[in-house]
Amino acid sequence: MNELLFSKKYFVRKLQKNDIDQIYGFCSKNHLYYQYCPPYVTRKSVESDMMTLPGNIDIKDKYYVGYFKNEKLIAVLDLIDGYPKKDIVFIGFFMMDINVQKNGIGSAIVNELIEYLATLKYKEVRLGWINGNLQAEHFWIKNGFCPIKEDRVVLANRTIK
Repeated sequence: MNELLFSKKYFVRKLQKNDIDQIYGFCSKNHLYYQYCPPYVTRKSVESDMMTLPGNIDIKDKYYVGYFKNEKLIAVLDLIDGYPKKDIVFIGFFMMDINVQKNGIGSAIVNELIEYLATLKYKEVRLGWINGNLQAEHFWIKNGFCPIKEDRVVLANRTIK
């Protein structure tokens, strides 16, 4: 998998420790997200998120990436390759710049990513959102994700065709 191919419209690259201040500034503006997913973002939590992995996954299979338009960070995505099975990818985090939300850019990013994953023969993309977060629920269902298990976190998937 090559993060440079996640998008044809935006420059995508893995985010590094020297990006933490920029990521923190980006995330700290999205108050609604942290109402549902506390605690509120800190620089330390950003650094931790950049390295957090599910069991039996190697750091080389983690893609904590930024999407840039004219050098401005407009989206952050945390994708785990091969989790929970080899032909599945898991989106652990996706956040859009609050200034570009509700313009179809997030949907375009997600759909372009899934088109790329289809070329690599992945079968499914999974993710979760906090039950009751209607903004997240609306966004992911609009983008073809279907709930497969509901509890405190709604686990959802989208089959790749």
